[in-house]
Amino acid sequence: MRQAAQRRAILFVLISMLTGSVHAGGDPVRGAEVFRQNCAPCHSVEPGKNLVGPSLFSVVGRTAASNADFLYSAAMKSCGIVWTADQLMAYLKAPRKYVPGVKMMFPGLADEKDRENLVASLATLGQAPYASPKAAGSQTP
Repeated sequence: MRQAAQRRAILFVLISMLTGSVHAGGDPVRGAEVFRQNCAPCHSVEPGKNLVGPSLFSVVGRTAASNADFLYSAAMKSCGIVWTADQLMAYLKAPRKYVPGVKMMFPGLADEKDRENLVASLATLGQAPYASPKAAGSQTP
């Protein structure tokens, strides 16, 4: 059992190094805990399982409001955001300020490390492309 866990950890690190799928400084294990405490009451990480909010499976790299099975606000539908790590970091700080008119009532995560960890965790869900928000030349709308 321990060897299997070690193999998975090594495989995760190798894949992350090759794909850039770990947020610089973010810990996906801690991010999963941040998700459990703050996001899980409204969001699922299972494909196609929407709750009060849409499923966040494969959210990194996805266009905002692109889950056909979820009814988004007009603000989210028209924002034009692609959920890069940078966009998620900014949005998760203060969702209603970043996208005025969004339905999500969550006030945001003030702690940058919590946001980094959460984004690192979200990046492990699915096969979406991922780039660190600390990459040079990144832009937000």
